[in-house]
Amino acid sequence: MTPTVAFGALAVALGLVVAVLLAWPLRRSSPRQFAGVVVVIPLLAVGLYALVGSPASLVPSPRSAPQTLDEALADLEAGLQRDPRQVEGWRLLGRAYAQRQQPAKSRDAFARAAALAPDDDDIQVEFAEASALADPARRFDAESIALLREVLARTPSHQRARWFLGIAQRQAGDGAGAADTWTPLLAQVDEKTAASLRTQIDAARKDAGLPPMPSQEPTAPETSKGTVRVRVSLEPGLASRIRPDGNASVFVIARIPGGPPMPVAVERHAVRDLPLDITLDDGDSPMPTRKLSDLDAVELVARLSLSGDAARGEGDLESSPIRITLPVAEPVSIVLGE
Repeated sequence: MTPTVAFGALAVALGLVVAVLLAWPLRRSSPRQFAGVVVVIPLLAVGLYALVGSPASLVPSPRSAPQTLDEALADLEAGLQRDPRQVEGWRLLGRAYAQRQQPAKSRDAFARAAALAPDDDDIQVEFAEASALADPARRFDAESIALLREVLARTPSHQRARWFLGIAQRQAGDGAGAADTWTPLLAQVDEKTAASLRTQIDAARKDAGLPPMPSQEPTAPETSKGTVRVRVSLEPGLASRIRPDGNASVFVIARIPGGPPMPVAVERHAVRDLPLDITLDDGDSPMPTRKLSDLDAVELVARLSLSGDAARGEGDLESSPIRITLPVAEPVSIVLGE
């Protein structure tokens, strides 16, 4: 039974009950009038309902999901007006305003989140960053610097707080302070990031009239079961014979000996980078459930793909497989074209 039919039946039943109660005194003295009232009142109720009634209006219509970013943003703003205690709501609003290039609104939204979560390091740092981005000169103000220092006092390993505080110190002309603030980051970041960071530290030290950091002596790479160093090169004259174009790539693959062709580690490089030295490790695994460190031996191959696709194609060149036992201390040399 549909809501409309059910509502109509209920209206008729209620009308009939009311009519009987109203006409009950007439049932003996005037049976015809009693019958007329009992019939007419329900009919009038049905007619009135047909003209103006709508049971669907009593059922809340489901709210449609926002179709655009503007609608979603409006919904979020309305929700925060109703309940301004939503920390993550203000945080999300701040990020949305930042993406829309509205830095002042982003700062204000993060300020609300920071006020609600004074002990949340990430939110405090986001507020400090948003404040600097809203400044015409992109400078950290005194409040932001104080927040960054408070975060580092609680959590000295917080990388973004340490990076931003160093920027603020350098903006203020304190190159030595910036260098001291940034130096602990070198032990927390990867080798590539550390090299870039050392450049920034040396520049800050130069501003302060200090010499560059002492150069680091190269350390011998550790031998790990989940690490394989590979050197890949082309047989002399091969490049001129195959004439690879700009799309040509070299895939260096480690796979299970005698197993499926799916690699347990793979890297892709441009042919123009040859010869190249790479290190295959667990981070190069396309399958999180099967890694180099899980194996005792692997088979290494290098494939030159003329199209640049991972799938083997016509004209591609693949080296002979080299089986190695893990761990291996020395780099494995693969020469394509031999």
